[in-house]
Amino acid sequence: MSDQEISSIESEMEQARVRLAATIDQLVHRASPKTIARREVASVKAFFVDEHGSPRRANIARVVGGAAGVVLVFVTIRMIVK
Repeated sequence: MSDQEISSIESEMEQARVRLAATIDQLVHRASPKTIARREVASVKAFFVDEHGSPRRANIARVVGGAAGVVLVFVTIRMIVK
């Protein structure tokens, strides 16, 4: 092998190392608990608030209605059991 070929291979290996390090850094960032928590909070917030900051009344009403339904079921079961 010539010195030029060796130099080219070394350069390719260094570039591969740099790409691998960047990929690992991205994976570590994505998997960190803080990043996951922020992503989930943003997801929940987006469900209840639109991009302009206005509440999404239909989604809020669904959640409130579902919670009220669950409470009603538990109250009914308690009344029947007594």
